Amino acid sequence: MKKTTPALIAASLAFGLAACSSPKTGTAQNGDLDFAKQTSTKQSAEVNGQTVRYRAFEGIVYVKNPADAKYETINIYVPEAYYAGGSIEGYTADTAPIFFPNQIGGYMPAEAGKPGLDKRNNNQPNAMLVALSKGYVVASAGARGRTAANGKAPAAIVDLKAAVRYLKANDRAMPGDAGKIISNGTSAGGALSALLGASGNSKDYEGHLKALGAADAPDDIFAVSAYCPITDLDHADMAYEWQFNGVNDYKKMNITMLDYNVKRELVPGTLTAAEIKLSNQLKPLYPAYINSLKLKDAQGRLLTLDKNGNGSFKNHVAGLLAASAQKQLDAGKNLNDRNWLTIKNGKVTAVDFDKYAKAAGRQKTPPAFDAVDLSAGENQLFGTATVDKQHFTDFSMQHNTAEGATQADAQTVKIMNPLNYIGSSEAKAPKHWRIRVGTTDRDTSLAVSAVLAAKLQNHGHSVDYFLPWDVPHSGDYDLDELFAWMKQVAAAK
Repeated sequence: MKKTTPALIAASLAFGLAACSSPKTGTAQNGDLDFAKQTSTKQSAEVNGQTVRYRAFEGIVYVKNPADAKYETINIYVPEAYYAGGSIEGYTADTAPIFFPNQIGGYMPAEAGKPGLDKRNNNQPNAMLVALSKGYVVASAGARGRTAANGKAPAAIVDLKAAVRYLKANDRAMPGDAGKIISNGTSAGGALSALLGASGNSKDYEGHLKALGAADAPDDIFAVSAYCPITDLDHADMAYEWQFNGVNDYKKMNITMLDYNVKRELVPGTLTAAEIKLSNQLKPLYPAYINSLKLKDAQGRLLTLDKNGNGSFKNHVAGLLAASAQKQLDAGKNLNDRNWLTIKNGKVTAVDFDKYAKAAGRQKTPPAFDAVDLSAGENQLFGTATVDKQHFTDFSMQHNTAEGATQADAQTVKIMNPLNYIGSSEAKAPKHWRIRVGTTDRDTSLAVSAVLAAKLQNHGHSVDYFLPWDVPHSGDYDLDELFAWMKQVAAAK
């Protein structure tokens, strides 16, 4: 833990007060990674009837040689109490963990976030504002995205790592404990939150970071919060058809950008004969992959699938649904309308996973992520500076229907998958993980998060993993529970 001397506190206070009168914020120029030179403004907001006052340091370019200074910036917010030697919920300027949320959705470009009201949640205070009210230092980094030539994989994860390095390099110059950075993200942002945690300090990213002029500091973090993370993209097509094969009607999500905001629109349809054939080809590929992982459940039992996609792994995923349903029953909710549940005397005794998949409904056409015609967002993610879209799986390359299609290099695919780093001696992953995927989430198979959680648990990580009932593909919907978990793990060693 860093120590902030009385002189440093006084200097920071004096500089901060002077900076508040400055007409500008975020005055750092490219190539200057010294937080001590940053200016701030005083801001305030209401949270649960209380006024939260904080200093805002915004628009800080976090690398010396930005590829895109519009996105490679970080906003840092510090509770005002810390500039007067105060404390909030037991945290001080020395000990406050740093909440590190990203705003990434669909692997699109994302600007650094700001405290405020969450339009997706009835204009309630967003996670950043709640974090400030609870004494966290908040640092939200922007990142490049797939729609730009310089935003292809692995740009977004490299940017997040560079932002972490900026925080660590400036640990003594700013309030907050950079030894306790807790990341948070949703969907693609959840996947990147998980990847950020799993791949801490891996040399695989070093060349990319050096090219940007990232700070000379580590990029491992303390804990990971991931909402509906769409990870393991190179096997996600198989996983999706393992779950949804036989469900031929769909409501497909169309993701576009509107005024720099991600716009989502559902488009209904029915699988074509060619798509049904692809589904039938993908589903039987998943068991061999699952069996190769040699995952075990909490009781040490091997999680496997037979050639038909049945077995202990399927039962394990069904058990996750049963646990979610049981929590609802215990709270007094009537679930008799769920035909995929068997309930006796107030207890869930069985889950019909195939009926569950049909009730949940398909959202994506096969292949769900590496589209054979290169139409998926992930195809654009794995493009290059000169090739906008590429395949990233052997299956889709072999079944390609797009003219002149090429395939992403194996190294790029590798460094976008957190499973390749969990348990590796070449990366430093945090002990503490929180993963949430709603029971009505259809953006990816439930198997994907189940595999992530199981691999983490098998390698000794502490994982709080749950499927919230009737929650769709979304995040930050349970902030009380999130911050209670953060408080608990921050107190752990």
